[in-house]
Amino acid sequence: MAKQKADDLRQLKTDELEQKLAVLVEERFRLRFRSGTEAVENPLQFRAIRRTIARIRTILRERQPA
Repeated sequence: MAKQKADDLRQLKTDELEQKLAVLVEERFRLRFRSGTEAVENPLQFRAIRRTIARIRTILRERQPA
């Protein structure tokens, strides 16, 4: 999954962000699992997924009422 900017993510609705978060967490799990058994073709993918997850969680936290 390609890196997404925070501005692009902010345009999505909350449920869409939650869906995207679930997909990314699952993808990160599969990638980590696969890296234990075989070589990963793009190790920088870990960083991109981790940072996108952090962006989504930050935006979701901003949207929560104080």
